[in-house]
Amino acid sequence: MSIQKHRAAIDKLDAQIVKLLNRRTKHVIGIGKAKLAGSKSTYQPDREQALLRRIRKLNDGPISDASLGHIYREVMSSSIALQKTFKIAFLGPEATYTHQAAVRRFGTSLGYSPQKTIAEVFAEVEKNRAEYGVVPVENTTEGVVTHTLDMFVDSPLKIVAQIIMPIEHCLIGKGTLADIKKLYSHPQAYAQCRNWVRETMPRVEFIGSSSTTAAAALAAKSKSAAAISSSLAAEKYKLNIIEAGVQDHSGNATRFLVLGGECAASSGNDRTSLMFSVNDKVGALHNALQPFRTHRLNMTKIESRPSKRKAWEYIFFVDVDGHFEDPKVAKAIAKLSETCSFVKILGSYPNSS
Repeated sequence: MSIQKHRAAIDKLDAQIVKLLNRRTKHVIGIGKAKLAGSKSTYQPDREQALLRRIRKLNDGPISDASLGHIYREVMSSSIALQKTFKIAFLGPEATYTHQAAVRRFGTSLGYSPQKTIAEVFAEVEKNRAEYGVVPVENTTEGVVTHTLDMFVDSPLKIVAQIIMPIEHCLIGKGTLADIKKLYSHPQAYAQCRNWVRETMPRVEFIGSSSTTAAAALAAKSKSAAAISSSLAAEKYKLNIIEAGVQDHSGNATRFLVLGGECAASSGNDRTSLMFSVNDKVGALHNALQPFRTHRLNMTKIESRPSKRKAWEYIFFVDVDGHFEDPKVAKAIAKLSETCSFVKILGSYPNSS
């Protein structure tokens, strides 16, 4: 087939795709009106995951499942935007990894509201100034973001979804490696690249910043400065990528949480996060965890944090496979409540990225 015939076929298919997308969107708008009438959430992670699974099953190539998923993410994003005004609060500023994670989850058609602190992200959602919030919770290299965990103690918000995003840090700046005398970055990003920096730039002065994007802005002011940041931040501030992939571990990834007012329905493959405090006595933690073993539940994470209410009192954060409405999970939590002074379900959400 000639190039002209291929192009003619593409033009014809594009016309069909546009018509079908608009037909699809009309049905989505109808569903959205029904949801609003029934006070149901417009964004439903369980339904989203079911749709993506179905699309992958229908796909016979040559488009990859990942690429098709990105396309449908934007289709869903534009559909949600047509149903109601939708705002996502995130730990900003723009071009941070949290911003990228939020866009990865919700697409580019929605409104985004950068916040200076994790507490402000929680506040925006709690006060209904944003439908959802996105915050980092742990990194494969540096561990948990303790401030995010601490916020759940008093917040009524629930975890409605998670985003697991590979993190590639870049050394960016106006000059070359030899020009650098000052290095800016967020302390956690710097910690993920510490060994590389020591080996490559042992005499460079490190200066902490409020975010990797703020670091890029500072680096843009001088040829002798550089930043550990993202390629998106380099593009935003017109900086060169001096070296890509400067993180110490190639599998570096960060897990982000999506905050909302209510838990997602069961998707069939879920994770439940909860927090509890044990009584101050010998074997209390062992007894608290026993129900998960009894009901053969896979506990994927446990962290402890000072309660900040009483000296030497700790709150434990646990992730377990399953939805809190699943019979085995519900029984384990009920038993946990009998042995603990405090139990709080933080959310059940699809166990996918």
